[in-house]
Amino acid sequence: QVQLVESGGGLVQPGGSLRLSCVGSGRSFSDSIMTWFRQTPGKEREFVAAAARRGGNSWYSDAVKGRFTVSKDNAKNTLDLQMNSLQPEDTAVYYCAAGSRVILSAIRLPRQYDYWGQGTQVTVSS
Repeated sequence: QVQLVESGGGLVQPGGSLRLSCVGSGRSFSDSIMTWFRQTPGKEREFVAAAARRGGNSWYSDAVKGRFTVSKDNAKNTLDLQMNSLQPEDTAVYYCAAGSRVILSAIRLPRQYDYWGQGTQVTVSS
């Protein structure tokens, strides 16, 4: 059974940091672009950050660029997201996704991804 499992969410004050982790099992994701999305109630799932198949390249939304860092470890089958300078607008459920057939021009589209985790809640509040 192929699974992606996220962890590391929680409550943090504005300006604080969190590190999310996503662990894959059931198959290797070394052939996949792996991506973090986030979603708030009533809104569509939003692209956050992605890591290339070999982990060398990464892409970020304008909203998180300069504050978040994504890293992929194919040996461990993991995808991490270091989130710094968190703001209340970063509050959301964060999802890990993987896709072996994702094209770069469509990397921000959820429908490109084959596998999803269950999500982890991040709440930024004082």
